[in-house]
Amino acid sequence: MNIEAIMGELLTLLIMALALGMDAFSVGLGMGLIRLKARQIFYIGITIGIFHIWMPLVGMLIGKALSDTFGTIATLLGGGLLILLGVQMVFASFKKDEKPLITPVGFGLIVFALSVSLDSFSVGLSLGIYGAKTVLTVVVFGIVSMVLTWIGLLTGKRVQAWLGSYSEALGGSILLAFGVKLIFPF
Repeated sequence: MNIEAIMGELLTLLIMALALGMDAFSVGLGMGLIRLKARQIFYIGITIGIFHIWMPLVGMLIGKALSDTFGTIATLLGGGLLILLGVQMVFASFKKDEKPLITPVGFGLIVFALSVSLDSFSVGLSLGIYGAKTVLTVVVFGIVSMVLTWIGLLTGKRVQAWLGSYSEALGGSILLAFGVKLIFPF
């Protein structure tokens, strides 16, 4: 394979990774509106990057036979999880005395990372059909989503200081809207 073909494939994968990573950025922006420490932001980005590596990898390995079924199911699950997280954050913003049900640590971080990486599973199914280079694909997806998550979280953290007590409700609204958009694309 010549250098032009490799560069063309890399550019295509970068564009796809940016498109997939934008959901991580958007959700990171919403989650960044709750109070997070720098260490939490670092771990969230790493975790989402890892999920954006193994979800498309699993999708690519499963292949063509199941792509339509799992693609739709993955999108619906991802949207449902984001709606759940968004509703929980909005309600938690009105109940300041209670700790949120789901926070981006421990199991909550796994749910959060899973919700933003399910669409990369669907893309992995499609890429498996076309024979994309597996290692290159998952590494590019992982790095781009990790960086976009960090940018979203850091931007959200900065905006959170300006919005004060309304920031968590706004963050939940962003997650809720993104979940609805995943389930009902328009």
